Amino acid sequence: MKALIQRVQSAHVAVDGQIIGQIQSGVLAYIGIGKDDDFDKACKLVDKIIAYRIFEDDNGKMGKSVSDVGGGLLLVSQFTLMAKTDKGRRPDFAPAMPPDDARALFDKLVNYAKQAYPNVATGEFGANMAVMAVNDGPINFLLDV
Repeated sequence: MKALIQRVQSAHVAVDGQIIGQIQSGVLAYIGIGKDDDFDKACKLVDKIIAYRIFEDDNGKMGKSVSDVGGGLLLVSQFTLMAKTDKGRRPDFAPAMPPDDARALFDKLVNYAKQAYPNVATGEFGANMAVMAVNDGPINFLLDV
């Protein structure tokens, strides 16, 4: 399971022109789910995202997490994160979990996140989403569990 996280000043997700999830300052997290992923990995990933220190502390260092600063968390499913890209000129999506199974696991991940953290928004699994973000930094990290 992977997450591409971005520190943002604001972000929102729209489907068919309608905003369905939005946050102000916080973390936009694209979530990739692989064939071998499970609920335990999903929980570890959410915990890591919430606790990952990418916000400035009083010393100007990355010493605070989204939880520490009370920021938002926007979770967006992103199967393309699981693509193999080491050979050829076309991504290989074989490592990604099949859509029906991935949807169920992503829903569990979102429910866990909402129980663990009070300010969570989401995109729509499998939808063609327009994601708008104002990156802060930019600060981006690829997390694996």
